[in-house]
Amino acid sequence: MKILIVSDTHRRDENFLRVMDQVRPVDMVVHCGDVEGSERLIEEAAGCPVKMVRGNNDFLSPVPREAEFMIGDYRVWLTHGHNYCVYMNYETIKQEARDREADIVMCGHTHKPVIDIGRNLTLINPGSLSYPRQEGRRPSYILMEVDGNGEAHYTVNYL
Repeated sequence: MKILIVSDTHRRDENFLRVMDQVRPVDMVVHCGDVEGSERLIEEAAGCPVKMVRGNNDFLSPVPREAEFMIGDYRVWLTHGHNYCVYMNYETIKQEARDREADIVMCGHTHKPVIDIGRNLTLINPGSLSYPRQEGRRPSYILMEVDGNGEAHYTVNYL
């Protein structure tokens, strides 16, 4: 199973479309928020199931603020992260994920990619495809692959 995880596209969709051309086929697309009105474009371009949440700039978006779903045997909690102080650190969001008994928490908001694999919880932040803020400022996304044994593997990728 191959999952594309993106965030903070901010209606600048050309990089998302480029990534889709490069990585398809995928089994699922996860968008961690700040879509800013491109929900339909992303769903149509994905051509597969899409999980998406509202970010701090998605004022009128019809998508939910948070979502919980399964990827294989993994319980995933998806949120943009701005309500959990992710700019300060990831401790609040990680504790909330543990309280929700999530195996994986996916968030955005910081525009910096992170893969933090702990003993009982993995935190994923794909960074931003439109306004990257990490050193080098390259647009980023994460590919999650679940192998035949049900094990998840993650890679940060850059445009």
